[in-house]
Order: sequence, then structure tokens, then C-alpha cells
Amino acid sequence: MPDLNALLADLAAEGDVLDALVAPLPAARWSAPTPAEGWTVAHQIAHLAWTDDQAIVAATDPEAFAELLEKAMTDADYVEAGAAEGAAEAPDRLLARWRDGRRRIRAALAAVPAGTRVPWFGPPMSPASMATARLMETWAHGQDVADALGARREPTPRLRHVAHIGVRTRDFAFRNRGLEPPTEEFRVTLTGPGGEEWTWGPADAAQSVTGPALDFCLLVTQRRHRDDLAVAAEGADADRWLDVAQAFAGPPGPGRAPAAA
Repeated sequence: MPDLNALLADLAAEGDVLDALVAPLPAARWSAPTPAEGWTVAHQIAHLAWTDDQAIVAATDPEAFAELLEKAMTDADYVEAGAAEGAAEAPDRLLARWRDGRRRIRAALAAVPAGTRVPWFGPPMSPASMATARLMETWAHGQDVADALGARREPTPRLRHVAHIGVRTRDFAFRNRGLEPPTEEFRVTLTGPGGEEWTWGPADAAQSVTGPALDFCLLVTQRRHRDDLAVAAEGADADRWLDVAQAFAGPPGPGRAPAAA
């Protein structure tokens, strides 16, 4: 069973890395475009702040979250509107709000009673799974910010959390595109940033995925095109998965064009 306190510490650390990228920026740089079409650095931070706010409601007031979920189901621009509204704030106010939300979501998840599942826009999750999802989103949107600023983030063992949710969402990714998920598990073997080996699935699985953990994480968060990554598949279903992989909730993302395109 995942250690929730350790996950929350890793979530805090991932937020601190992104905070260090944006905190020194002059106000004008918050308007820099990121690889996500139409989104600036401010949109990326605003989206994280908005999602943290939604998660806090989910963890502390499920009935109120049910109302938010109903609104999201009927408003196709619900997520975009949240990002746009936050991006219109002054950068110092947005940064302060994001920092406060990061603190509050960790406290909210730590206080969820044992055995309770937190409602969400996808299936309900345990507090540990919610913390993992928040870490994944922080890392993924942080990648967009780093790309916009021409910065390179050092890979850390926290990538294992991102990879884990990427593996666990395999069937969701297929169904999200109207495809029937494979019936058999795959073996996933990734090389961590320190050369360590991370594995999921049975060792004798007929189909497999291998590669650097960083590349796999960039793939499942749709931050790089498959053609630009050293992730390999053995088996037709595993190969198809790499084309549709999606670690985040919501409709299938547009992905990114190959670097050579």
C-alpha cells in the first residue's frame, strides 16, 4: 500500500521545482506561450491552481463536488475557463494562490479517513491515487513551462509516480478512444534516472514496453510525440497502446507533433 505521507512529500517537492522556475519571472514572461496551444505560462499555473481547488472540494465536501461535476459535464469549456480566469490575474496573486492551494490540497488529502475514496472527474480515487494524479499533472504542466522557458529539469525518482499512473491508465486510454482494451497484462520495464529498473506486469507477459522512464512519462502525459522518444513495444496491442496512451482524465488529448514535423 502506498505511503501517503511519502507521496505528499513528493508532491510538495514536485511543486517546489516548478515554483523555482516561475517565481523569478518578470510579469511579462508569464505571458510566454507554451507548447499547449493557446496556453501561456500563466495558464499552466492557473490550471494547476484551479485543479487543486477542485480536488480540495472533492476531498473535503463530496456533495459540493457533485455539483461541480454536474457543471463540468454540461460545460465543454469548464476546464479552459478555469485556466483563462486564473491567467488573467496578476502573476504575484496567481503565484500566491497556487502556493496556498498546494499546501491545502496536501492537508486535505492527509485528513481523508482511511478507506475513503475521493470523487473525481474520472473514477473515485484513494487519497494516495489523488496525490499521485496531482504529482503527475504538476510534472506534466511543469514540462510545458520548462519548454516555454528553455529550461531543463533534472529527472528524479519521482518519475516513478508518473510512470505508475501511466501504466495504471492503460485500459482507460483505450476506452477513452472507443477501443476495446487488451485482455492480457503487458510487462513494462523502464530505466529510472539513476539507472535503476522499474517494472510492472508479469515477467512472462507475451507483450511488453521498454524504455527510459523519462521518455515513457513524456509519452503518457502527451508532452512529446512517440517518434521522438526511445520507448519500444513488443506485440501489436502494446504497440497500439503507445499510440493512445493517456495518463490524465478527460477526452483524448491532441498530443504533440514530431520534432521533425
